[in-house]
Amino acid sequence: MKKIFAFTGVLAAVIMMGSCGNKTAKFPFDNGDSLDVANVDPTIYGVCSDGSSMNVLRMVTDTGDTLTVNIERAQEEGLVLGGIQVGDRLAVVPYKKDTAQMVINQAALLGNWVMPNPIDGSDEVGITIKEGGIVEGIEQGSIVYKTWRLVNGQLELVMMREGGSEMDETYLYDIKKLTPDSLVFQNADDIYEYGRQKPKEQYGTDIKLEEVEDFKM
Repeated sequence: MKKIFAFTGVLAAVIMMGSCGNKTAKFPFDNGDSLDVANVDPTIYGVCSDGSSMNVLRMVTDTGDTLTVNIERAQEEGLVLGGIQVGDRLAVVPYKKDTAQMVINQAALLGNWVMPNPIDGSDEVGITIKEGGIVEGIEQGSIVYKTWRLVNGQLELVMMREGGSEMDETYLYDIKKLTPDSLVFQNADDIYEYGRQKPKEQYGTDIKLEEVEDFKM
């Protein structure tokens, strides 16, 4: 499976990423006692806070630290996916101390994403990504989606195909594009290009109702 990023040699540097309070930011999910970090996701999760700018991100992490991270490198490589906005939940893949390799706006991932049915294009199919790791299919009766999450900057989807082995299948995808209207992700086998589903048009309200006087005898 194709990988976009190399993480060799960066894990130790991430442990030393300091907060503005001069505290050491630990890996999420790491209690600080284990020296085996080979299988630890180094991604920092938190919420964008005031003081962020085009090349500098300030965030309050899930562990309570306030970090100031340089995102210029990620910006130059087009790897600030979904943009940043105060209050949005973010996932930051570190490059080295105080520098991000990739930023994913988790809030921007949420919503209904659709594309024309690849079989005949007659209708729209897609997925709904919700908070709490919930994911659902849109007009995909043969696939039952179970969960989603971000792992090492990749999108992980767990699903089951009805009529098949009925075993959970886990797929990892590189996120190639994330904007208010577009979501593109791929792995070595498939590429999915979604657009945000537009609200269905409501019936017009310009229908003229008969006046009461029209029904008088």
